[in-house]
Amino acid sequence: MDVSYDAIRRELTTDQGTLRYHEAGDPAAPPLILLHGSGPGVTGWRNYRGNLGHFAETHHCYVLEFPGFGVSDPVEGHPVLSAGSSVIRFMDALGIDSAAMIGNSMGGVVGVNLAIKKPDRVEKLVTIGGVGPNVFSSSPSEGLKLLQEFTDDPDRDKLVRWLNSMVYDKKLVTDELIEERWAAAIHPDAQKTAQMMYGSAAFEMQQQFMAASDTPPYWAMMHKVACPTLLTWGRDDRVSPPDMAMVPMRLIPDAELHVFPKCGHWVMIEAKEAFESAVRAFLLR
Repeated sequence: MDVSYDAIRRELTTDQGTLRYHEAGDPAAPPLILLHGSGPGVTGWRNYRGNLGHFAETHHCYVLEFPGFGVSDPVEGHPVLSAGSSVIRFMDALGIDSAAMIGNSMGGVVGVNLAIKKPDRVEKLVTIGGVGPNVFSSSPSEGLKLLQEFTDDPDRDKLVRWLNSMVYDKKLVTDELIEERWAAAIHPDAQKTAQMMYGSAAFEMQQQFMAASDTPPYWAMMHKVACPTLLTWGRDDRVSPPDMAMVPMRLIPDAELHVFPKCGHWVMIEAKEAFESAVRAFLLR
């Protein structure tokens, strides 16, 4: 199966601009939508290119590029909210009634919110870190502080410091990865999205809004997630420390937790084979 970038790259024109994605696997197989995280230079392809061939053996896979990260056309609104609406727009356009979903970090939050608000669209859910509140660890975490420093004043050294916080094994932070991420991070759409999510001013505004709001945070509503859910976590995650998993593990009725040792935030990359094995078993039950 050819899962190279150009071979499986697709475009979908919608009433809110073009959504870009990668598609692989047998069209008759169950659909699986892979939702990427956030951070400098992120794309769905970069998150999941190493896993796509594996999951395409059993599922019809779609790696959706969220609006505002430099690949799909940007739209107005907060990136997490626009990402969720783009998933529904994407599914409706392709006639996908419901699907299993894998979400990395922010993508996991998007998946949880969809499972809460549109439960009929999410068959099963796999999250990779990032879901839930900090219970014992400080907030913002070390990794998020480094992300904020980069967003406020981007340079390569800050990017490298942030990338090193994402992994347990720093050998994964290669010169090629640094250059790839830097080139994508300085795209105007990506910079605008980063400022909305991680800039100091936006973070302070969000904290004030949450303190004054009568609306509960999304994680307080996770008891409404009805689908089977697999929470995956790196034991050494410095962006989303593993104590965050305690709340979704308790609140989501049909949730299980798999923690991978010697692994940071990018579980699907750093614990690739173990992650793929655990997720495949979960999806095929």
